[in-house]
Amino acid sequence: MTVASPLLEVRHLKVEFPTRRGTLLALDDVSFDIAPGEILGVVGESGAGKSLTGAAIIGLLEPPGRIAGGEILLGGERIDNLPHERMREIRGRRIGAIFQDPLTSLNPLVTVGGQIIETIQVHLKLGFAEARQRAIHLLQETGIPAAEHRIDQYPHQFSGGMRQRVVIALALAAEPQLIVADEPTTALDVSIQAQIISLLKRLTREHGAAVMLVTHDMGVIAEACDRVAVMYAGRIAEIGPVADVIHRPAHPYTVGLMGSIPSMEGERERLMQIDGAMPRLNAIPTGCAFNPRCPQAFERCRREQPALLAADRTRAACWLHATDAGGGR
Repeated sequence: MTVASPLLEVRHLKVEFPTRRGTLLALDDVSFDIAPGEILGVVGESGAGKSLTGAAIIGLLEPPGRIAGGEILLGGERIDNLPHERMREIRGRRIGAIFQDPLTSLNPLVTVGGQIIETIQVHLKLGFAEARQRAIHLLQETGIPAAEHRIDQYPHQFSGGMRQRVVIALALAAEPQLIVADEPTTALDVSIQAQIISLLKRLTREHGAAVMLVTHDMGVIAEACDRVAVMYAGRIAEIGPVADVIHRPAHPYTVGLMGSIPSMEGERERLMQIDGAMPRLNAIPTGCAFNPRCPQAFERCRREQPALLAADRTRAACWLHATDAGGGR
């Protein structure tokens, strides 16, 4: 079987925020790729850097944040160093974005159809009648009933779940190759979450788009994703197939993260707790950033920062998996 070439390649990405007290490194040496038709989940605690990674990819870093190193390639073309106008074209045409709060993505003064039609006309150069027909089809495809009627309604006339479907239709309007979905189900109730996840999976399969799904919800990751990257303090702690990361985690942080999730199976009496808190950007410890909270930390962990190392079927940034000196001790 031929393995598809990556559509998105992120290589050694660094993002920093200059401040009056010095420069804060928010993302440090982040690397991963996503193939066409694949959903990569990015998970971690608040402040881990997952939303920031998505913002860097789509060129929407909030100033004074800036990409300080590495590169981002889409279909083999480097996009992290493009002029603003060129990146804006790519963001509409080749990259679609879905955000947590659909109201921040939709103009309350313009009908949902008007917004989708405008996006289609800008990027696909269709006439109004063709663009309107495509907009209706997209609304139907994303599960909005009576799309021919609702296309002329305003965002406030839709429920939260329906607004999120409109945002997904908007993200798909120009047939993008990549979709960056940042917490797309967080504000929705569980039944609507399941519908949105099912919709994302189906659209990815049918359109062949690559999806980066940012979330803090491991249930969403388990249900929707092919692979998962676990982030901690601006770095990837572990990355691999979803089933392996969930059931056989190789990084102590991932072990703690999975142990803190209630299970419907087994007789676990207490949930695992990770002591301490994620470090602030101006106080990231030397060596492995997780070492002050890690029950298995040893001297090398406090001294050297590990790269992603082979760990059974995943890769983990942990010296326990170093091949030299029996795990690096």
